[in-house]
Amino acid sequence: MKSDFKAFGNRLTVFDLVNNKAVTFPYENRKNIDRIALSPNATLLISVDEDGRALLVNYNRQIVLHHFNFKSKVHDLQFSPDGKYFAVTHGKQVQLWKTPGFHREFTPIVLHRVYTGHYDEVTCITWSPDSKYFLTTSKDMSARVYSTNPIEGFVPFTLSGHRDTVIGAWFSKEQDTIYTVSKDGALFEWRHQLINPKAQDSDSEDESAMEVDDGPKRWSAVQRHFFFQDHAKVVCAAYHAPSAMMVVGFSNGVFGIWELPSFNNIHTLSISQKKIDSVTINKSGEWLAFGASKLGQLLVWEWQSESYVLKQQGHFYDMNCLSYSSDGQSVVTGGDDGKVKVWNTVSGFCFVTFSEHTSRVTATEFAKNGQVVFSASLDGTVRAFDLVRYRNFRTFTSPTPVQFSTLAVDPSGEVVCAGAQNTFEIYVWSVQTGKLLDILAGHTAPISGLAFSPTAQFLASSSWDHSIRTWDVFGRGKSVESFTHLSEVLALAFRPDGKEICGSTLDGQLSFWDVDNALQTNVIDGRRDISGGRKAEDKITAENSTSGKHFNSLCYTADGSCVIGGGNSKYVCIYDIKANILVKKWQISKNLSFDGTLEFLNSKNMTEAGAMDLIDDDDDMSDLEDRQDNALPGTKDLSKRNVRPEIRTKAVRFSPTGRSWAAASTEGLLIYSLDDTLLFDPFDLEIDITPETILETLDEKDYLKALVMAFRLNERQYIQRCYEAVPPSDVRLVARQLPSKYLERLMKFIASYMEDSPHLEFHLIWCTSLLISHGKYLKDHSGEFLTVFRGLQKGVGKLHEDLAKV
Repeated sequence: MKSDFKAFGNRLTVFDLVNNKAVTFPYENRKNIDRIALSPNATLLISVDEDGRALLVNYNRQIVLHHFNFKSKVHDLQFSPDGKYFAVTHGKQVQLWKTPGFHREFTPIVLHRVYTGHYDEVTCITWSPDSKYFLTTSKDMSARVYSTNPIEGFVPFTLSGHRDTVIGAWFSKEQDTIYTVSKDGALFEWRHQLINPKAQDSDSEDESAMEVDDGPKRWSAVQRHFFFQDHAKVVCAAYHAPSAMMVVGFSNGVFGIWELPSFNNIHTLSISQKKIDSVTINKSGEWLAFGASKLGQLLVWEWQSESYVLKQQGHFYDMNCLSYSSDGQSVVTGGDDGKVKVWNTVSGFCFVTFSEHTSRVTATEFAKNGQVVFSASLDGTVRAFDLVRYRNFRTFTSPTPVQFSTLAVDPSGEVVCAGAQNTFEIYVWSVQTGKLLDILAGHTAPISGLAFSPTAQFLASSSWDHSIRTWDVFGRGKSVESFTHLSEVLALAFRPDGKEICGSTLDGQLSFWDVDNALQTNVIDGRRDISGGRKAEDKITAENSTSGKHFNSLCYTADGSCVIGGGNSKYVCIYDIKANILVKKWQISKNLSFDGTLEFLNSKNMTEAGAMDLIDDDDDMSDLEDRQDNALPGTKDLSKRNVRPEIRTKAVRFSPTGRSWAAASTEGLLIYSLDDTLLFDPFDLEIDITPETILETLDEKDYLKALVMAFRLNERQYIQRCYEAVPPSDVRLVARQLPSKYLERLMKFIASYMEDSPHLEFHLIWCTSLLISHGKYLKDHSGEFLTVFRGLQKGVGKLHEDLAKV
């Protein structure tokens, strides 16, 4: 399987490039992940955060096996090709550790050797193909060659001559050549050559040649090449030894491919406006993966066909709003960067981005048919986007320039409303014509929320003027009902049946109102539940702080029995309305790189100049583009912020299916689901699967086990034999117990076998049994099974046509 890894904050996401899926691991590091390494057999994964704290993970089961602290910032971490060791940078040293096994030990990670010799921090480690040697590069502008184990006659050798930090060094396939690349764009080629002794006289040439053949060897620079990219620095590089190809990423967003040792430039392309931070090449050398942290870009490029395999980019700044489609398969988000993105909830990929807005997007909504997306922005426009043709087909504006903060679309999708932040008015437009139909005035403070009733034909609005109002948008009476609160109303939500409305106020309370009778039915005090987290510069404790003790976003569950809320806090709470109790409280992140994660601050981290976390104590001045070029010691440029992002939840929404909910947070779009994406297959534990054992299992009438074993062997004749051996009376039982992992393969087999087999009723029994037993799973993953359903429909339709003729 071809996969790609990306670290989002302190979580790890695996992108399956073949099946077009993304899976986020359930564990979290303490801080932002800095380095990851996967063992050659893809069983163990090590992720290291900014402080050098590491997690050892079982990659297949996604379970943390061990916590470990390297006690220093890790610049690079690499497993040896044979998987026995892994090397890690430790300041000026390199530590070599033995790779742990799966059995439980008191100290699973054992130190093998420590290597010294560099005069500054080590930046990169590369292994030789035979795992006997490895290369290290450093900020001291040199590279060194070390051996894994002591070898007689071998002395660690230094490769020097570069004029800037060496960012990478690699062995060639035959291990007789080393390539080193420095930040200033220099590529040196080193050869392992004999040392030519000075001949005493010219008459003894034959004798000196004999001495040379048996003499000592050393590494020497034979070629010096330079990358010229308009004064851009080399940020990252990768080398593919089997194809002798080098990929280099520059600080201006350009990457290039060079063939070595001839140094022919095969390809050069600009893929980003910011620097490329990371590059890697897959095992076959066909695909190149690039990462740009400034813009949150992840790209996979097939260089031979010059096409993208994967192109993903998150929101540049915070994500402000989100909305589910009616089938729960898509989520639309809007961000501070003015972009509207639509995501697939099953695969985790963004499949379309609209960038027509010129300012922050404050609200997004799906139309009920799921083919149209509406968005409101501070640029004074409300836009409608077509998800069939991927275009902006309507733009709604107001007579005078205003800033829109909220949005609502009526259930029919014919009318769209937006609330203004500065004029306190609600604007109503027709989607068909794009004309302004009405302006609703009455609020005396900024409008914080809008929502149409799911069943009745009226609109509800919440405002900072301590009220929620309902408006008869479609009737002639223009009747207005007001629900008065004791504090500013920050958000509102309708119950799915439209008979109850919930409002969140600044004092941390959730108020529930009976819409028909205009009576308050319930109040939930959530101040203590939502509050939590002390910022680095807070003078008072988290318990006594008033900030963040309210809900900014609300949503009912699909059945209307519970309400979920989030705000400027690390918690998301869900309440049972009838029982008036807190059902569950989620902490959306435990990332200590964010402000407001800790409940209590350690006094040793506070100094006279402020919190130590906010003081830039890194003495590395090599990367000038991210720093103040002309800053004096001890001065601070107030125009350049050096603050940590604050953990908060801008919006929460429940899926219409009721099986998952999503939150737009500082970390990005988080989706919590009741459906576990990790399918455990107990038959994976079987090792001895042969045609003989399959037939023996079939003779024992263990039909399910025999069928799964046949799928594991992947021989069609045995799959057919096991499939036909199941008695019709036992088909429903076998179908019910079949692991979900094998559903797709069995249904594909039935669809293909149906055309050639005469067993009509037998196939139909199998089809109906599978659909009845696994209907919910198939519906939730309908996008993955689309081709299978079409194959089955085609097979059943052909049989129907044949029978109709008879």
